[in-house]
This record gives sequence, C-alpha cells and structure tokens, in this order.
Amino acid sequence: MDQKNPMRWVPSLYFVQGMQFFVVMLIAGLMFKNLGVANDDIAQWTAALGLAWAIKPLWSPFLELARSKKLVVVAAQYVGAAGLGLMALALHLPHWFAAAIIVLFLIAYASATHDIACDGLYMASLDGKRQATYAGWQGAFFNGARFFITGVVLKIAGHLEGTMGAVNAWSSVFVMLAGLVAVLATYNARFLPGTLSTEHSELTASGVAAMLKDVVIDFFRKPGIWRAVLFIVMFRLAEGQVQTIGPLFLLEARDKGGLGLATGQVADVYGWVGTGAFLVGSVLGGWVTSRLGLRRAMPLLLIAMCVPNVTFYYLAATTPQDMLHIGAAVGVEMFGYGFGFVGMILYIMQAVAPGRFQTAHYALGSGVMQLGFVFSKFISGKIQLALGYQDFFAWTIACGLPALLLLLWVPMPRKAASAEAVPA
Repeated sequence: MDQKNPMRWVPSLYFVQGMQFFVVMLIAGLMFKNLGVANDDIAQWTAALGLAWAIKPLWSPFLELARSKKLVVVAAQYVGAAGLGLMALALHLPHWFAAAIIVLFLIAYASATHDIACDGLYMASLDGKRQATYAGWQGAFFNGARFFITGVVLKIAGHLEGTMGAVNAWSSVFVMLAGLVAVLATYNARFLPGTLSTEHSELTASGVAAMLKDVVIDFFRKPGIWRAVLFIVMFRLAEGQVQTIGPLFLLEARDKGGLGLATGQVADVYGWVGTGAFLVGSVLGGWVTSRLGLRRAMPLLLIAMCVPNVTFYYLAATTPQDMLHIGAAVGVEMFGYGFGFVGMILYIMQAVAPGRFQTAHYALGSGVMQLGFVFSKFISGKIQLALGYQDFFAWTIACGLPALLLLLWVPMPRKAASAEAVPA
C-alpha cells in the first residue's frame, strides 16, 4: 500500500473524474440548447455519448495489462484537457456541431477509461480500512464537481453570453476548463501514489479476454437475471427522459411551452438548490434503506423516482414565473431523484452482483443501468417534440409505473444489507 496522505490526492482525483463526466452528460446538452440545436438532436447525440460509461466494463479488464494505473489516470486527464481545448476551437468551425460531437466522444471515452483506472488506483493504494475512511471524500469531491460545473461554470457561461455572444462565451468556458484540468493533471502526476513508469505485465490479452468471457457468461447464468435486467431498464425509463428534457424545458422560450430561464438562472436552481437537494435526498435514501432493508424500502424508492416526473408536469402545466417558486420545485425534483436513485445502486450491489465475480458483475450491472439511461435519453427528444412539454411530462409519469409492477416479479436479496457504502 502507498503511504502518501490520501487527502493530497483523493480530492483532486475524484474532482477531475466528476468534471469530465458532468461536462459531457450535463453541460453539453445545455450548451447545444443555447446554440439553437433541436431537442431531439440533443437527446440522441448526448445519449450516444453516454454509451462510453455503459460499455466500459468491456475494456476495463484490459487496463490490467498496464501495471501503472497512475500512468493511465494522468494520461486520460491530459487527453481530457486536450479535448476541452479542442471544444473551444470546434465551436468556431463551419460544421461546428459535428466537430463538437467528435470531440465530446474523445472526452467521453477518455473519461470512462479514467473512471476505471482511478477506481483501480484507489483500491490498490489503500487498505480496506482506509478505503472506507476516504470513501466519503470520494463522493464529496465527485459531487463537488457537479456543483462546480452547474453552479459555477454554467453561471460564468450565462454571464459571458450577455457580453460576447453564446459561441464566444462557451469557447471561453472550455478554454478555462481545459486549463483547469491540465493543472490538476500536472498536480496528480506529482502527488498520486505509484509511478508514471510501467513494467511488463504478467497478464496477456488472450488471458484477459478469456476471463472477460467467463465473467459475462456467469453473469447471464444467474437465476432471474433477465427479470433483473428488465427491472433495471424500467427503473431508469422515466428518469432518463426527465433528466434530459427537464433542463432544456427550463431554457425553452415561454412561447414554446418552456419557462424561458436565462443560463445563469438555470445555474442557480440546478447548481445551488438542485445539487444540495440531491445530496440530502441521497443520504436520507441510504439511511431509510439501511433501516428498512432493500426489499421493504424499494416501493418508497420507486415512488421517490416518480417525484421528478410529477414536478416537471406541474411546472409545465402552471409555468410559474418567480424564481423562488421554480427553485423550490427543482429542489423537490432533485431531492426525489437523489432519494430514489439509491435504490438502483443498492439493487445491483445486493441482488445482481453477489456471486463468483462480484466486483465484475457489479460493473456489468452498472453498465446495464447506464444502457437503460441511454435508451430512455435517446427516445426522449422525439417524444417531447411530438407531444409538447406538458404531455411529455405526463408520459414520463406513466413510464414510472412498469418498474413498480415489476417489483412483484423480480429477484430481491434475501437478507437486508447495510446501505452505508453507496458509491458516488
């Protein structure tokens, strides 16, 4: 185990992890909306970008061929920094949207690879006791990146839009982000545990491929696995649609059915109110589940996942104008989202992952979860354009019902387990 003080590297490591993820999965869609891209194009292309995190278990075993996880982490961070710099240039090209999507694919796959390597570095560098001790700091700085991206970076973009126009504003934001990630990558190159050099690994690509095949076959031989997979997909069916279209609805002009908020106002309600409510909901959801056990808590968690659907339907039906009203609604929405989402993490941990390849099967279960999110995200744009905002959010309420019905049918863990170690 490396004896470097974890507080010198855990915060910077997981802050970068969160920054790259939220740039692709949150900021990109809002930027495209401000630049005039249609909702269906935003939904479909950001869904395609999200595939990087869904399929990362397929190449994660091959990263074991590189003995230096630190080298992989630092290299992925520098690639991410370069990608952010390229985004600043891509927005000024004649075919800027295609160029931006290509660069975002680069950032997404670098970020997904970074996730694998940084979690591996964390586990390899700390013993079990210290892993548990610093797990809270992991989540704190990952979600701190969420606040920074939505509450600070988005606010800066909104301010700059008023002085230099949307394209120049977002280019400036990406230059700033590229510089920040490059600085953090340089810091991590010095302070992360391990070495930047690599040695020849005893593993072989063919051996890793054979192991991966065994892991996948064993996963799909689990009793009731297909019912579990269907439940995971249905759990995220409404969520993926609401989390994609909801922020766009806030930005949409009032004469088109939206709330007509400025970029800076969206930053305020999502960055400050939304992030705080999400964290409180997550902690409370974990606490309730630890008391009741997953089997008894799951109906409550699923009902909580319906709160965002109902909240956005209310906003679309009433179109309030005062920010206090809108902020309170977003706070309720994000609280419900945080409270309920704990259920899916714990379901994969306790009902899907246990067995011969527990860690690998947790990664596969998480990949299935992300695929469910990507699917619902992909279809959301066309459905919204066909129905309009109010009917779309009514549709998402209906999309939350199948998961509740599946509770009668899906495999559940026999024994309650602690919900204390919920990953960020």
